[in-house]
Amino acid sequence: MQEPNEAVMERVSSGSAELDIILGGGLTKDRVYLLEGTPGSGKTTIALQFLLEGVRQGEKGLYITLSETSSELREVALSHHWSLAGIELFELVNEQGLDPESEQSILEPSEVELGETIEGVMACVDRIRPRRVVFDSLSEMRLLAQNSLRYRRQILALKQYFSTRECTVLMLDDRSSDPTDLQLHSIVHGVISLEHMAQDYGCERRRLRIIKMRGVKYRGGYHDFVIETGGVSVFPRIVAPGDDSDFLGEAVSTGVAHLDEMLGGGLVPGTNVLLNGPSGIGKTSTAVRCGLSALERGVKSVYYLFDEGKATMVSRARSMGMDLRPHVDSGLLQVRQMDPAELSPGQFTNWVKRAVEQDGVGFLVIDSLNALLQAMPDEKYLVLQMHELLSYLNSKAVITMLVIGQHGIVGDVRADIDLSYLSDVILMFRYFEARGNVFKAVSVAKSRTQAHETSIREFRLGPSGVLVGEPLIDFEGILSGAPSYRGETALMTAPPSAGG
Repeated sequence: MQEPNEAVMERVSSGSAELDIILGGGLTKDRVYLLEGTPGSGKTTIALQFLLEGVRQGEKGLYITLSETSSELREVALSHHWSLAGIELFELVNEQGLDPESEQSILEPSEVELGETIEGVMACVDRIRPRRVVFDSLSEMRLLAQNSLRYRRQILALKQYFSTRECTVLMLDDRSSDPTDLQLHSIVHGVISLEHMAQDYGCERRRLRIIKMRGVKYRGGYHDFVIETGGVSVFPRIVAPGDDSDFLGEAVSTGVAHLDEMLGGGLVPGTNVLLNGPSGIGKTSTAVRCGLSALERGVKSVYYLFDEGKATMVSRARSMGMDLRPHVDSGLLQVRQMDPAELSPGQFTNWVKRAVEQDGVGFLVIDSLNALLQAMPDEKYLVLQMHELLSYLNSKAVITMLVIGQHGIVGDVRADIDLSYLSDVILMFRYFEARGNVFKAVSVAKSRTQAHETSIREFRLGPSGVLVGEPLIDFEGILSGAPSYRGETALMTAPPSAGG
């Protein structure tokens, strides 16, 4: 809960701008924090970023290590192309034991009392007088203490000591204690928990959560992050805006006149469109046609491609008279080929946010949600994420097109996930049989912003692009896939005139 004096609390950066956003502005200065996580979850990397940020701010940094050697820490820094100049490394573990010639106090935790270890830490802090301190790790302190009461007293003593030295402290813990033992959580000012999860297939996933942060309004829930060369990149969970802005503008053309008629005038900025239908029916081509119309208006666009290769999609669009290459070359269009096996949900949503806020994207396609679902641990999480993401995109007046493939060809067709209630507009594509041939049809099943046609029209793809015919008023049962013919309406035997 936010306290009345939060506004006057001085903050320091964690070393990650995105983590600072989650923390509501950074870490409160001169406090002790717990950074916990299993081995390999990223504690050391985040801790080094915290100290390096202090060096950039002209603050002295101290890394006290009981679990890793100085050479190991330098190897970690080297892997990220970092220099540890300006950071003092105080090593309490050394294979050679006590070395009286060394400038540092080198103690072997297994051979000394806990009190002597604490005294060595305090002496080092008094000598260096750092503004930022990392204590790695508390698991060794726990082993030296031998019982929980003594351990708690020593941690309280350290906390009290650091509070008088104007230090912001990160204490690292590898969760080797009883999971139900939350003594540290009650002592420290804040707790950041890291998780490292292996997937059945694809890359490993990392995420963090703020368990506790006194006097600070932080962003709760899990936030994905990755460790890359250069440090940790955190992806704050997108939170849907709480107010409805008056952002709806006039409808813009899809580039197909008859499709505009079906939609009641075209696409409205600040809305999303769900393209729903079986494989191969033309959902991607329709999205490309709408995107090309936006590009011709000078709107920056991005196409997230999960199902097929970028070269294949661009080549196929060109064969239908929709040449995207000039727009890609000019930078107006980004086509990003995605691999769901290597993608975390938070990473994707933050790429989208960056495209909107930094690149000025106003038209966006996700093709397809079936593949994006594979990057999620469960279907319900995709629905929740898409709710947040679509609310955000709508608030930014972005036109969003979502492609979802259905199983089956005719008759009863189903999708892996139902996002119809989140969609502002639903375009429904179907195959049907007539005259011994398979035809395609399109209809608008829903529109929240405009009065739309309820008719079903024939739909085709050809060398001139996307073609939409007249309403199929003399057919019954088209959505079932096997309609009956009760009139004289002709099907499109040739491309319609311009504008169709």
